[in-house]
Amino acid sequence: MDGLTLFRKLGVGAKFDLKRFRSDAQKFKIIRNDNNPSQETVKNVLDFFGGSKEKSESKETENIDLKNTSDDEEEELAFKKQKIEIDEDSLEVNLLGEITSKSKEKAQTEKKRKNFKTPQKLAQLKQEQVNHFRKQNKIFVWGADVPDPVASFDQLHSKYGVHQDILQNIQFLGYSTPTPIQMQAIPLMIERTEILACAPTGSGKTAAFLIPIIHHLKEPKKQGFRAVVVSPTRELAKQTFRECQRLAQGRGLRIHIIDKVNKAAKMFGPSSSQRFDLLVTTPNRLVYLLQQDPPVISLKNVEWLVVDESDKLFEAGKQGFRDQLGVIYKSCDSPNVRHAMFSATFAFEVEEWCKLNLDNVVTISVGVRNTAVDLVEQKLLFVGSESGKLIAFRDMVKKGIVPPVLVFVQTKERAKELFSELIYDGINVDVIHADRSQLQRDNVVKSFRRGKIWILICTELMGRGIDFKGVNLVVNYDFPPSAISYIHRIGRTGRAGRPGQAVTFFTEDDGVNLRSIAQIMKNSGCHVPDYMLKMKKPSKETKRKLVQKAPHRKSITTVPLCDLQKQKKREKIIKRYKQMKKVKISRTQNNELIEVQENDGHKASKNYTKNSRKPSSHRNKLKNSGVK
Repeated sequence: MDGLTLFRKLGVGAKFDLKRFRSDAQKFKIIRNDNNPSQETVKNVLDFFGGSKEKSESKETENIDLKNTSDDEEEELAFKKQKIEIDEDSLEVNLLGEITSKSKEKAQTEKKRKNFKTPQKLAQLKQEQVNHFRKQNKIFVWGADVPDPVASFDQLHSKYGVHQDILQNIQFLGYSTPTPIQMQAIPLMIERTEILACAPTGSGKTAAFLIPIIHHLKEPKKQGFRAVVVSPTRELAKQTFRECQRLAQGRGLRIHIIDKVNKAAKMFGPSSSQRFDLLVTTPNRLVYLLQQDPPVISLKNVEWLVVDESDKLFEAGKQGFRDQLGVIYKSCDSPNVRHAMFSATFAFEVEEWCKLNLDNVVTISVGVRNTAVDLVEQKLLFVGSESGKLIAFRDMVKKGIVPPVLVFVQTKERAKELFSELIYDGINVDVIHADRSQLQRDNVVKSFRRGKIWILICTELMGRGIDFKGVNLVVNYDFPPSAISYIHRIGRTGRAGRPGQAVTFFTEDDGVNLRSIAQIMKNSGCHVPDYMLKMKKPSKETKRKLVQKAPHRKSITTVPLCDLQKQKKREKIIKRYKQMKKVKISRTQNNELIEVQENDGHKASKNYTKNSRKPSSHRNKLKNSGVK
């Protein structure tokens, strides 16, 4: 019995071949010597593996008639169909060598228990999915009660009830899927949350605030303006106005832009019908109407005040609009008014002001702050001196450029000089600056959009928000005064997913901002020499002075000095002649001569007594007129 016990222990889980070792099985009394083993024999065979108890399956097998079966069939019944279970330690052992830790029922119960999710687990899982979606699209949000971003425009209809007319207009304008800023900003504004949004140039910020505004206004009402969009330049305001008209098509909303102040005073005054809904304007024109006594325009029913290019409008001084923005903000005194700030660059002052003055403001940032679009191939080109810039630009044109091209200079005087140099090179070139009339500026922009102008020379006027589709190249002829200006300049290309190029000329005098701009290029994935990143950082005071006052640069023109002096004299003579045309001599009731000069609608008078000497320029006029 000791040998049999040892053999059983050693043979646990092994398959015993009765056909091959039949004699050994008879010797150890596993089976009998008779040719027809009984049911008891089969039971002993099963007991060979450790004295297990038969289950229902083995009991059914015992009832099988084994008298007429052969030895091979007996082996199949004994070793392939029978399963033995050892109750001790809850282990299940079968003849095929499978060992499991628990029964199938217990395993299934445990599996169901693991798959069951409580509401807390479901909410946690959903939040993880939302965070993963934001991370994929480089969306960063700070604030409370932030709704989930939308992955498609159809979700705006199913989740927020945005009208189908708006969705059709979106599709007609070519928006297939929302951009990252639209994914998060639209749900926030639909839920009437005040936001501060920062997203790269050409990322669809205009549609991000126009779509929820049009959704909120719903239909035309006779309550005056219910939404105001403020832009820093007239060109950007007109572009926003056109985009708003397209998105609101079929909704019946009355959308207006302040083009001429006198016309606006009649149209929007207190005696008007108040049948208007949305206003797009620049700050100066709106402030002029608000400061009239009484105010020409009323903003007491405004529900949304949107500030586009907020970092520019918050700048103080002559170049900024902080004071004007303060007047507009105070005029929108409705208790239901909400505010939204949008820009391509982040300003710390704007964020601090929003935290102090806005209600539960939510900050949205797409991508890395204050970084250029990675679709723009950026280059820095050293030209030595100011005279080398013109040579380098003409060399670029000679090698071949693909229009349209934007060229940025720092002042309107330099824009005129560069235009005078390039106009005789056989290039379709034009210039736009603040000295040109509004009609001239509008015609230049239209011609550039239609492709009639290949190269457009401009100042910082065109560096903000203007969307010229298909601009292939931006040339920074004069080095940008700040890193923010650089981002906005090169943002005129590489818009809406299209690639573009940006070339920046720099001289030995442009080392102040060279390091910061080189760092922006590196963050965008462009190659930058190591020495630029190791340059000394300029102080904040030096940067501030450079932004406020442009550095002095040598003139671009190649005209000889004597010819320039003759040209200046000619311009002075023309200016005097124009002033003479505006001067009139009239006689008062006291028989005194008065010189009346009309200048831009204002009249300035000068009295001449009998003994006073009359100007020589007017004596001839008086003689001819017969006045003594």
